[in-house]
Amino acid sequence: MFYKADELRKYVLSAVDGEIGKIEDLYFDDRFWIVRYVVANAGGWLGGRLVVLSPHAIVSVDPDNGLAATNLTKAQIENGPSPDEAVPVSRQFETAASDYFGWPQYWYGAGDPWAVYGPPIPIKDDVIIPGNESWESNLRSAKEVTGYKVAATDGDIGHVADFVIDQQNWAIRYLVVDTRDWWPGKHVLVSWRWAESVSWWDREISVRLSRDAIKRAPEYDRDTVVTREYEIALCRHYGREGYWTEEGCDPESD
Repeated sequence: MFYKADELRKYVLSAVDGEIGKIEDLYFDDRFWIVRYVVANAGGWLGGRLVVLSPHAIVSVDPDNGLAATNLTKAQIENGPSPDEAVPVSRQFETAASDYFGWPQYWYGAGDPWAVYGPPIPIKDDVIIPGNESWESNLRSAKEVTGYKVAATDGDIGHVADFVIDQQNWAIRYLVVDTRDWWPGKHVLVSWRWAESVSWWDREISVRLSRDAIKRAPEYDRDTVVTREYEIALCRHYGREGYWTEEGCDPESD
């Protein structure tokens, strides 16, 4: 099952003893594309202060009522580390929050980069040794990346309209690409793993897929649940392996 980032950003985040505020953003790390923090505006309760919490603190998500519930009290959150407005999530804040709330320190790549969220994936670079804080926080705003241009191998194809997030481990599985900028198109899914490069400066994601392949991809209906059958068909269309298996998109290996 999956979350959609656009929907989560409309949910209310709650403590065990009351509402915290409305979710405004999701921060994901750009090495593994996993949501590391849910960001909510506490409104009048904390004077509009941003509350930045790890998904590790979220115990349930109720789509019917637009509510994400945490295992924290309002007092715990109020007395916890406060992010700096200039740099909302610095490594210093992450370390302090990890120590205070007991969250795993996912940035120690020498261990498990997925921490408690699920199985690890290969580390390509920047392995962090405990005690070495030289690697700064590489977090990106889902709200900011929404709207990034998506380029195929032979030209622009659309823009990022949303993110499809795995409910089990908060990993971003797919980008929702809106192709209607270039023709009377549709929404399609593209895995970030198929990206050739990401230019945060130019706000562009280049994928190793042709415009025609994306144009002919199975349409993504934002009101329909993404099933494994749909994912298999999607991967087969693109000629890519599914994230769930080393053998590729074979129904027998599911």
